[in-house]
Amino acid sequence: MNAMIFAAGLGTRLMPLTKDKPKAMVLFKGKPLLWHAIQKVINAGATRIIVNVHHHAETIIDYLNSNNWPIEIQISDERRLLLDTGGGLVKAKDLFIKDLPIILYNADIVTDQNLVELVSYHQKSTNDATLLVKSRKGTRYLVFDNQLRLSGWKNVVTGEEIVARKVLETIDFGFCGIQVINYSLIDDLNIGEVFSIVKGYLHCAANKQIGAWQLPGHQKWFDVGSVEKLKEGELNF
Repeated sequence: MNAMIFAAGLGTRLMPLTKDKPKAMVLFKGKPLLWHAIQKVINAGATRIIVNVHHHAETIIDYLNSNNWPIEIQISDERRLLLDTGGGLVKAKDLFIKDLPIILYNADIVTDQNLVELVSYHQKSTNDATLLVKSRKGTRYLVFDNQLRLSGWKNVVTGEEIVARKVLETIDFGFCGIQVINYSLIDDLNIGEVFSIVKGYLHCAANKQIGAWQLPGHQKWFDVGSVEKLKEGELNF
């Protein structure tokens, strides 16, 4: 199985911690966030990991090269242009083991959820992609039908809404920044050079099976992409 860790972001919400390092190298419980992400995807069955880099790219490259990892890790270099999650995935396409599923993992996410369960669910389903989601308060939500198939997106503050599929009944979830996709979906997600993967999902949701798997309520999950959330995660994880 493949995995990709999105580590190229600028980490602006983590300033000043990211003034001289990428957000993936910010420490959480004494280890870089990248270390935690690598352990999660290895434990879920990944045999090749792709890490994309942009902001302070050399710091990540040096860190990866200086450790003896039990599996193959390759770099997708975005120093020329930061491509966002969707564009980053498309650029990395040729680095993956062809036709094997891909775990996609945002470097600023920490969770105690065993991702083997997510992978198993995806492989048993007919989904082209399975997104880890949870019920939580927020401003932006992915919208699913009662079969947990992606149908749209909305921002409850601005009122902005994207309808990908018209359905009668919907349920809103927060996206957890972790997903499993089929290798064959990459081309369908491609909507340009720079784009978010969520926009890619919405683009192809009418024709592809973009499903959800809900994080069990007892499992811990934190987006530690801001200084405040990093402190909260440290205290409660």
